[in-house]
Amino acid sequence: MRGVVSLVAVAVLLVLAALAAVAPWLIPGHDGTPIRIAAAAIFVASYAALAIGKVPGLSIDRAGVALVGACLMVACGAMSLQDAYKAVDFDTITLLLGMMIVVANLRLSGFFALANAWVARRAHRPVVLLSAIAGISGLFSAFLVNDAICLVLAPLVVELAVGLRRNPLPYLLAVAMASNVGSTATITGNPQNIMIGSFSHIPYAAFAASLAPVAAAGLLLTITLLVLLHRNEFRGTERLQPQARRVRVNRVLLLRALGATVVLVALFFAGQPPAKAAIIIGALLLLTRRVRSTRVYAEIDWSLLLMFTGLFIIVAGAEHTLLTPSVVQDVSNLHLNNLPMLSVVTATLSNLVSNVPAVLMLKPFIGSLPNQATAWKAVAMASTLAGNFTILGSVANLIVVEQAARRGVAISFWDYFRVGAPLTVLTILLGTLWLMR
Repeated sequence: MRGVVSLVAVAVLLVLAALAAVAPWLIPGHDGTPIRIAAAAIFVASYAALAIGKVPGLSIDRAGVALVGACLMVACGAMSLQDAYKAVDFDTITLLLGMMIVVANLRLSGFFALANAWVARRAHRPVVLLSAIAGISGLFSAFLVNDAICLVLAPLVVELAVGLRRNPLPYLLAVAMASNVGSTATITGNPQNIMIGSFSHIPYAAFAASLAPVAAAGLLLTITLLVLLHRNEFRGTERLQPQARRVRVNRVLLLRALGATVVLVALFFAGQPPAKAAIIIGALLLLTRRVRSTRVYAEIDWSLLLMFTGLFIIVAGAEHTLLTPSVVQDVSNLHLNNLPMLSVVTATLSNLVSNVPAVLMLKPFIGSLPNQATAWKAVAMASTLAGNFTILGSVANLIVVEQAARRGVAISFWDYFRVGAPLTVLTILLGTLWLMR
């Protein structure tokens, strides 16, 4: 019933947003009130639809919602088309695109399948297998964007667990939760961190030095909670008997992709602008006879790039029209300069509207804080780790659930929540204490 009410509410809000787009021409007045009303309606409707993920009666996804919302912001006069262009952070879009090309090459080369087979041959106990899956998911997600890693690993882990006659559920939860936790470590770990890196200009190495310890401790907590809450799966001492399988690998492409990844990470730590390094390395990987460029393009999540573009414009339009001095003062009363409060607000907002929109909504207020670098690290930590609270907390979770369902493995809300909720509380508490030291 609550789901139906939510969908109806979104439908009403979208109608209001469409009407509000023409409000400046329908409502007389020269004080800007009609435009503020329109911008507010568009902002609320867009974020409600983004949080739910769909609009009743329409075949539109989150990317489409973001695009429509951005266009309505321009249509209602909240911002000009030129200002909309300027609102898009192309460093974020460029970095995401470059990282997607690198991950696509690794996947097409057979690297992830090879790593999966390697783990299967050497993990002789269920706990070791779980630890290896969590470690791989967390490590790769730290550098190569967690959404892409989940898309690659989830089907491989289902196949591995079924082949070993194990319950796939805890291992799939390890993929999702460890990818969220591991991605906390660096600027390139997830989309919201990529945005924060662009906004804050924190050096890659400094960001990693602050948050990598939180990610490492979080991975240990992830493994521990999964073992404790799935005791039946990990209680026995039975040795795993993997089936010998041949993995198809394009060796030349594999060596090129691995070499490019190592060079890319080295450039990040050397202080090169992440967006510049990622897009150059990604472009150079397209220069090959081994795989058609169209196959690489098919691996890229273009809808995610479109959604980001739309979100930048929606938030900028709302910021231009709604962020009055009184609003800033009201938000400052929340004491966001206090790290525990900032972590709580970020985590709560991330679970209401998702982590990427939450970061965009907090951006105008972080700029007024005395220690912006630490504040941005706290936002990165809390918004990322909050993604483990429920199955809807991050796109990475949804990818794992969808990939598992396609292969006959169901992950319920409760299956995820009973591990994810305590993991979220513990890791955010740990991260906040670490940043306050």
